[in-house]
Amino acid sequence: MNIPFRSSAIALAALALALPARAQAPDASQQLFESIKWQDGPDTARIGTESQVVVPPNCRFTSQEGTHAFLQLTENPSSERDLALMLCSTGEGEDEDSWFVVFSFDDSGYVQDNDAGDLDADAILKSLRDGNEAANVERRSKGWTTLTLDRWVKAPFYDPRTNNLTWATEVTALGEGKSVNHSVRLLGRGGVMNADLITDPAQFEKALPAFDAIVASHSFLPGRRYSEWREGDKMAGYGLTALVAGGAVAAAAKTGLLGKLLKPIGVALVAFFAWLRSLFSRKKD
Repeated sequence: MNIPFRSSAIALAALALALPARAQAPDASQQLFESIKWQDGPDTARIGTESQVVVPPNCRFTSQEGTHAFLQLTENPSSERDLALMLCSTGEGEDEDSWFVVFSFDDSGYVQDNDAGDLDADAILKSLRDGNEAANVERRSKGWTTLTLDRWVKAPFYDPRTNNLTWATEVTALGEGKSVNHSVRLLGRGGVMNADLITDPAQFEKALPAFDAIVASHSFLPGRRYSEWREGDKMAGYGLTALVAGGAVAAAAKTGLLGKLLKPIGVALVAFFAWLRSLFSRKKD
């Protein structure tokens, strides 16, 4: 499934919309999930040829092939940029919650961070909402639930020590529910590694410390680090504001915000995570 205006972010636009199909063919969905090759934590995993990340004890990691299978399972488009996925659980027994992180890499080049002090949260949110409305046209044409971008849970923030750009939004699916989409962009020498946390609002505060620890454990391989940029390296042609607003899609908007941007990462319903938790628990047994 090809979604127009797709940015470097994973377009998880209909995360729970596959539930009716799963209800009709649960065995097929379970078989697809079981076919994924997982690397269980604690361990260190390689993300493509760009970086590595620590897999905590309560998580499991899959590389590109498994990531694409997982996205297919959740009826979401995938691309060659989608390199890895980490599926984690927090809590135990009745209180166990499942959430996941998608890693994708945009090889757009070196993103300059000299506009870090000019991140206008209100203007960026308006632009994202405009882009989401445009993307809703595509969702309707596919029979998918439309999404509303409600608010910032965390406005865009750039840490110059780690060269990480972070933000979080709350998204509502019409008649379905809400999700919190927490995004981190890790700047490297040749592009940007995207780490997107997918969870529902009730799990967000519980999952966030573990997600932050995963991001903190991420490191670019030697020669790929942001600090190793050299004259003559490929330049992205856009800064941090455009990175939030649409990444490579926004390259044409070097002096402003694009009017049409990709949808935010989609809705993760409680029902979906209950189903996912049951498979995750079964896989661990």
